[in-house]
Amino acid sequence: MKRQLNIIFFLFLLFNGVKAQGLLQQKVEVFTRQDSLRGSITKERAWWDVKNYHLDIKVNPVDSTITGSNTIGYKVLQEYKLMQIDLQNPMEIYKVIQDGKELKYKREGNAFFIELIAPQRTGTTKELTVFYGGKPKVAINPPWDGGISWEKDSNRKLFIASSCQGLGASVWWPNKDHMYDEVENMRISINAPKNLIAVSNGRLQSVKQMKDGTKTYNWYVSNPINNYGVNINIGDYVSFSEKFKGEKGDLDCTYYVLKDNLAKAKKQFQDVPKMLKAFEYWFGPYPFYEDSYKLVEAPYLGMEHQSSITYGNGFQNGYRGRDLSGTGWGLKFDFIIIHESGHEWFANSITNKDIADMWIHESFTNYSESLFVEYYYGKEAGFEYVRGTRKGIDNDKPIIGHYDVNSEGSSDMYPKGGNMLHTLRQIVNNDEKWREILRGLNSTFYHQTVTTKQIEDYLSNATGVNLTAFFNQYLRDTRIPTLEYFFKKGFINFRWTNCVSGFDMPVKVTLNGAEQVLAPKTEWKNIATKTENQKLDVNRNFYVASFNITE
Repeated sequence: MKRQLNIIFFLFLLFNGVKAQGLLQQKVEVFTRQDSLRGSITKERAWWDVKNYHLDIKVNPVDSTITGSNTIGYKVLQEYKLMQIDLQNPMEIYKVIQDGKELKYKREGNAFFIELIAPQRTGTTKELTVFYGGKPKVAINPPWDGGISWEKDSNRKLFIASSCQGLGASVWWPNKDHMYDEVENMRISINAPKNLIAVSNGRLQSVKQMKDGTKTYNWYVSNPINNYGVNINIGDYVSFSEKFKGEKGDLDCTYYVLKDNLAKAKKQFQDVPKMLKAFEYWFGPYPFYEDSYKLVEAPYLGMEHQSSITYGNGFQNGYRGRDLSGTGWGLKFDFIIIHESGHEWFANSITNKDIADMWIHESFTNYSESLFVEYYYGKEAGFEYVRGTRKGIDNDKPIIGHYDVNSEGSSDMYPKGGNMLHTLRQIVNNDEKWREILRGLNSTFYHQTVTTKQIEDYLSNATGVNLTAFFNQYLRDTRIPTLEYFFKKGFINFRWTNCVSGFDMPVKVTLNGAEQVLAPKTEWKNIATKTENQKLDVNRNFYVASFNITE
């Protein structure tokens, strides 16, 4: 009978969607060699350091193809003669040239292994050119299921854009497609159909009129850039610009929108200088003054392409007109402008080495939304906003994914990650120190690729608190830590349950009407209480649960 009851209880949980640690096992993920080739630092990648790219392409909307070349400059770190370059099916590499000689190569799925002829001596810099082409994957649900969007605007003119986070930049151009090694600078040349404008990252250097009536737009990125942050946008654009007087001087801000949307954009994009002012206050200077700031209309919701943020939010506040927090504060700003621009600090300047650590991008940027609200509408407004986003938390799987196989963690990296940081702020309990920590994070890891351990260590040192168990709980576990307590004979007894071993986070509470800080551990502790009216409320800004076991 007991066995039968257990089975019935399991089925009840299963069909009612209850999330219970240890009762419902998470889906086992299976990874392939292709996942390892994409997600690990293979020996064919490790021996060379990419220095610069010149991506030179022609976009052909008639047959939805891209053709061209990528000239790759690199430094030899260790002598080796097999180089991995990534380009996803159905795209093809046609030939590879180094020192005027054509090189042999073999394809294994989405990885090409190029056999080098010339000596690759340690410390030397070399260059090779990869010629390629084909029909890149068409974006189905960009930016989440990305590729190339081949759309038309309301005037039936071509409207083309790339989006490739997660999927990888190699879906449309050949490169060393791993986050750990960012190119130091890059030229991007885009040949576009006549009467259209091609916009990419960095600054526009020149526009060349071609004999066939097309134009080639030459862009230059002077700062390190991650692969998925490289983008192309082609449309019937008009532009306008302004200068933002920021912490490092004048920042050039340029906006590219479809002609019919110019008036709406001039009104809606007033959120850009507001965003820059708030985020420079919290995080420090905008990280790419040399390459400017651009906001570019795209045929999908938006993406954090470095110095070329793409925008498709319909020139309205909120997330497609909705407030993701449910508090009302999310309708005070344009979600895409604020969120995607926040990624200039967290994703583009500070970049995860492995996509398993993508929380570094998304948790801080999710949290930046509440900091924007706080800057303009007050502290409690910002706090209310971030608490409101908790309704989007699933606690389905850990925030950190699997390493070396191009595996993201749970989408909880957005709302749960933001609330984790908000909880950490309560532990710091000093607004100016918290701001210094955020600015210090951006100066310490400026233009770097980082690991979770580096961020954890920095925050532990900066706060003066050992945060090992804290991060194990929120990044590597799905449970909500629960403050369990009861009152007895003039004492309150309390402990943390539903948590990782060693979890000892201090928590602010109101005990019998008086605010104080408890220091629970996973073992029972107690303190004396002074009144007969026994009541405890946990501060709402901590992402925890509480349970009075006597009720």
